[in-house]
Amino acid sequence: MRDVHQPIEGSAALGKVALPETVRSPWWELGRRLLAAMAILVGTVLLVYFDREGYRDAGDATEANPFGTVSLIDALYYTTVTLSTTGYGDIAPVSDGARLINAFVITPARIAFLVLLIGTTLEVLAQRGREQFRVARWRKKMDHHVVVIGYGTKGRSAIDTLVNNGLDRDHVVVVDPSPAALSEANAQQLAVVTGDATRREVLRQARVRDADQIVITTGNDATNVLAALTVRQLNPDAWIVASVSEHENAPLMRQSGADSVITSSDAVGRLLGLSTLSPKLGSVMEDLLTYGEGLEVAERDLLVSEVGRPPQSLPDQVIAVVRDEKVYRYFDPVVTLLARGDRLVVVRPAKELPWAPRPGTHNEDSASEPD
Repeated sequence: MRDVHQPIEGSAALGKVALPETVRSPWWELGRRLLAAMAILVGTVLLVYFDREGYRDAGDATEANPFGTVSLIDALYYTTVTLSTTGYGDIAPVSDGARLINAFVITPARIAFLVLLIGTTLEVLAQRGREQFRVARWRKKMDHHVVVIGYGTKGRSAIDTLVNNGLDRDHVVVVDPSPAALSEANAQQLAVVTGDATRREVLRQARVRDADQIVITTGNDATNVLAALTVRQLNPDAWIVASVSEHENAPLMRQSGADSVITSSDAVGRLLGLSTLSPKLGSVMEDLLTYGEGLEVAERDLLVSEVGRPPQSLPDQVIAVVRDEKVYRYFDPVVTLLARGDRLVVVRPAKELPWAPRPGTHNEDSASEPD
């Protein structure tokens, strides 16, 4: 699916919340019941028509033919008024066989027909009420979540990475105008707000004001910039990560409020260049970017036993240290010795849990925890 963020017409542009559903569509249920009702109707019409000799049509009765003639239209008329329990009595069964058929076939069919119609109405109403209740309950519990704007290739990969690193799917909200994105995201058990992410109302539906992180991944840089501006106005404290296709748009994206900007074309170009100059180095870089295999780049807390030690002496391969919200390379003189509150960016085997202390520490306390 393309990353292009295309606006759509109608109510979807205003933002409609769609939660993942595990049952069939109510329209499917409605169609199935209507087909069943039509089958009962057609079957009963044919039954009456084939047994028309056992019925009397008072409207067509003459001295020569006191029972009248029951045509196909008469059979249809009799069936509809009978199944709807109207019953004018102008056409009535007179033979024993016709009466038995009415008692044991048409009467159960009448009951089934009414159950289908009434059940369909109740089901549609119940479905609407249930959906409204689910959305209301979802709104109440949706807090400190992640909003992903754009469910294209980049958006799906970002969500997969978040989920694989422990984020619950219930805490991810997708914003995208595409019906295809709605279907795919719901199939992945993700809540979706269908609409244009540059509109305030759509972002309010996604509870952007209460979100902790916003990921903007549409394929249009202009849309990304406008979405970042709108998100920042609604939530001044959220951490915004945005992608841009062109490098020259990165400064504008930062001015729009994005905390982190990823230039997708530059990143891919550098990886291609590295793979050309050094195929082995390119494969290592690809390994670092691929989740679940080989090597993984992760961030974790500093352990108490690691306080006061140089980054190079730790079991993990430390490549950066986060101190006071600033990132320092492991060889920077500022982080010669690790201190409480530091966080480490490390390279480790992918089979180990990212964001967690290295296995084998026997549940040591992190150095960020109070004594």
